[in-house]
Amino acid sequence: MQKECFLKGNSYANIKNILSEAGAALHDVVKATLYLKDIKEFSEINTIYGRYFDTDPPARSTVEVSNLPKGAKFELEVIAYKEG
Repeated sequence: MQKECFLKGNSYANIKNILSEAGAALHDVVKATLYLKDIKEFSEINTIYGRYFDTDPPARSTVEVSNLPKGAKFELEVIAYKEG
């Protein structure tokens, strides 16, 4: 379980790094969509989400799906807007 929690947190860190490479940051995210294979994991992922989007979080949708590529348990998609 700790390994899975680390991987979930690592996914958010990866998004943060990708945004940084594009000249944006987490505060530039305006929409997030979370796809979960098991909605029972929502609470744990939501806790991690709150660590990264702790102030003024973006709009978010959460969808339970039957399957994800490569055996993934969740997928997080974000849309960021950077003015200028």
